[in-house]
Amino acid sequence: MMIGWLGQGDMVSFEIRNDCSFEIWPGVAANAGHPVIADGGFFLPPGGEKRIQAPPSWTGRLWARTGCNFSSILKPACQTGDCQGLLACNGTIGLPPATLLEVFLALSTQEETSKPSFYDVSLVDGYNIPISVSSKPPNPKCSIQGCKRSVNDVCPQELQILDTGGDVIACKSACLAFDRDVFCCRESYGSPEKCKPSIYSKLFKEACPSYFSYAYDAPTPLVRCSSKSYVITFCPSKWSGGLQSM
Repeated sequence: MMIGWLGQGDMVSFEIRNDCSFEIWPGVAANAGHPVIADGGFFLPPGGEKRIQAPPSWTGRLWARTGCNFSSILKPACQTGDCQGLLACNGTIGLPPATLLEVFLALSTQEETSKPSFYDVSLVDGYNIPISVSSKPPNPKCSIQGCKRSVNDVCPQELQILDTGGDVIACKSACLAFDRDVFCCRESYGSPEKCKPSIYSKLFKEACPSYFSYAYDAPTPLVRCSSKSYVITFCPSKWSGGLQSM
């Protein structure tokens, strides 16, 4: 008989860090049938950290919102990643394009050893800022690195999202921008044999080799790892440019 998770000791911890030089508002959305965690969203100043917890069988997604103003009646409240103008997304999915961390935690029971969890960073719907993931204690097999360069710096004009000053603040995927089967890997292109990398997904891959650049990216960037604690960093490593340089 399966024994479900019990108590705080069975929870999985996510340490969320903002290494950007600007404010962000991380968003968290659970998949269907899973609980909302951390109210679905919160504020992080530059250099800020926040620890959140999830049940060991939780699945969902995390992303960053940028350029938010929740005191305004205007919607969207955020320039990128907005969730219906809410600070606490409370289950609402963010508006693409936004770099997306997808998490599938494994069920850990009292009758079996820990199973590996699965996670990846996806640009299938586009990019706003880079994300890295690592386990605690560190394990190279559990790591997803950030980007070699910002996708926004090389984003083609037809994929660009601009702020009011004309600066690129996000980059759409070809699927999101054009809504064509060949880019979205659907209908007659709904298989790895039929859906191949495009000039756009190749651009994403060159900038961010550790991320999914399109639906059937191979070899798969999906990571398998057994850990009860992870570090999720927005704008990791030496990436320190402002919104204008994204």
